[in-house]
Amino acid sequence: MKAIVLDKFGGPEVLHYGDIADVKPAAGEVLIKVHSVSVNRTLDLVVRAGKYPVKIEMPHVLGIDPAGEIVEVGEGVDGFRAGDRVAVVSFMACRQCKQCHKGEEASCLASRHIGLHRWGGYAEYVAVPAANAFKLPAEVSYAQGTVITRHFPMAFNQLTSKADVKAGEWVLVMGATGALGNCCVQVAKMLGVKIIAAAGADERVELAKSYGADYGVNYRRQDLAEEVMRITANEGVDVVCENISDPVLWPGAFNSLAINGRLVTAGAHGGGTVTLDARRLYMRRLRIIGAAGTNVPDVHKALQAAAQGKIRAIIDRVMPLRQAAEAHRIVEKKRILGKIILAPTQG
Repeated sequence: MKAIVLDKFGGPEVLHYGDIADVKPAAGEVLIKVHSVSVNRTLDLVVRAGKYPVKIEMPHVLGIDPAGEIVEVGEGVDGFRAGDRVAVVSFMACRQCKQCHKGEEASCLASRHIGLHRWGGYAEYVAVPAANAFKLPAEVSYAQGTVITRHFPMAFNQLTSKADVKAGEWVLVMGATGALGNCCVQVAKMLGVKIIAAAGADERVELAKSYGADYGVNYRRQDLAEEVMRITANEGVDVVCENISDPVLWPGAFNSLAINGRLVTAGAHGGGTVTLDARRLYMRRLRIIGAAGTNVPDVHKALQAAAQGKIRAIIDRVMPLRQAAEAHRIVEKKRILGKIILAPTQG
């Protein structure tokens, strides 16, 4: 079968399109004909560059969020059959630890990832544990399914499970047109809150308003905290979805919180090391909450909302799988508004 093979770390040029051995599903697995898989900044580009803090066995096939059609079912698998349309959640919880037994798979520290610890979906076919496959509603395309199951469950986890957002509250979303940011805007809209979208360009602010934000701030040319306080009548926001961890942007986001506010984060592509004003933290009774990972109920919430037309994936373009290297270059240069989808069945 055809696949994009990574046999050494480096720039996009190390991604080679070629033949690899066919895969078969092991017991408890399903074999999927891949119709779509997205290009992710951290779990694709950073891994390809050799900068992700996990040992990668070479050769490797990237692709953490494939969606497609089941063509074969492994021994012991119930609930799936050939022809089922599915999307894959890459987060493989151990299902043995205390967190997993409590239903908090997102907090499993022994978790592994499809496309990281095992071969992923930059290929014509991929075998995955059946527990990681979720049936797509008829209303949801493969490309939409790829993005819906990748980022929206985390947005639900952040806003409902972790930040416990209530209708009528104020929410500030940083990087509001980013892969996770735009999902946080849309989920927040479902929850009936007032949303301030923060982004680094005027056109990105306007895009965020088009899918639900009530107000917008360009944090590259405006004082973020000052604008937030103006919009909220000097109260601040109840929740900040930060998800960037840029040392320059962090203070504005943190200082935008109201008394008893919550900042929830699941990203660090802006650097990951920030300065914390501990005095403000305790004087204003603030909380900072980490929220990585995905819980199964959040996946079902996301797919149901997508089927009902309440949320949608923001897709920049769809490219043939053989153009994966070029797709990586485009994402590196940040020349996109939405996700790039690779389609092994195209071209």
